[in-house]
Amino acid sequence: QVQLVESGGGLAQAGGSLRLSCAASGRTFSPYAVGWFRQAPGKEREFVSGISSDARRVGYGDSVKGRFTISSANTMNTVVYLQMDKLNSEDTAVYYCAATLTPSRKVARSAASYDYWGQGTQVTVYS
Repeated sequence: QVQLVESGGGLAQAGGSLRLSCAASGRTFSPYAVGWFRQAPGKEREFVSGISSDARRVGYGDSVKGRFTISSANTMNTVVYLQMDKLNSEDTAVYYCAATLTPSRKVARSAASYDYWGQGTQVTVYS
């Protein structure tokens, strides 16, 4: 059983930064592909960023490109970070970490591509 735990959410002032972490446990003999999604009240879940299982490719949603950076602490992607800079009120949402053990050299942008999900961490940006 794979478990994902997000951390690092909280309050941030507009223009500020936060760093989210996603830690995977359970099955660590194959690398994960990891994605970050977010959902604001009344809105659909949105792809934020992702990293391929071989960690060679990263991708970003249009709304965060140039402001957010995804990175991995190891080759198995069992700890993945999302550095969020230049935050604005539109970034307020619950952020979810997702993972799949299906090998891929591409960044999966669809929620349906991921098999495991964390509980989410709230990010609130105030001005």
